Amino acid sequence: MVKKTNLEGEIVFKCERCGLFYRNKGVAKKCENWCNKNNSCNYLISKVCIKLNKLQEVK
Repeated sequence: MVKKTNLEGEIVFKCERCGLFYRNKGVAKKCENWCNKNNSCNYLISKVCIKLNKLQEVK
């Protein structure tokens, strides 16, 4: 289940399987579904995760 959390004053969503953070709950759910089904991360999904040090999208 995707976890809603406050990270440095911003509401974000965490994939409980791989630990990546997203600004969009739907994307976090897609990530978690992929992780659970394939036991891996999907590059196309994870490329929009949040960098923890700057809270910017990975480009």
